[in-house]
Amino acid sequence: MMANASGEDALLRKLRRLTARAGAVKAHDRAQLTALLDDIGTLRGQLVRECARLDQELNRATVRVTAITAYGRSAQSVRALRRGH
Repeated sequence: MMANASGEDALLRKLRRLTARAGAVKAHDRAQLTALLDDIGTLRGQLVRECARLDQELNRATVRVTAITAYGRSAQSVRALRRGH
């Protein structure tokens, strides 16, 4: 799993290298094409895992924001009750 910006940058660098390799591979070079497809599959798996990690992180952040908002509203209600509103 990639947990930071440098990990994300590494995935982008791999994608750029694979894109460059894809442009250089000859259509008749089955070994190179097979290796390229394998590397693309590996990178795809890493990207899918990173997307899932980011999705989980976003969900956790959403839950935190909801909790903070609810706490703020509750505190505001308590203050209003104390003032007699």
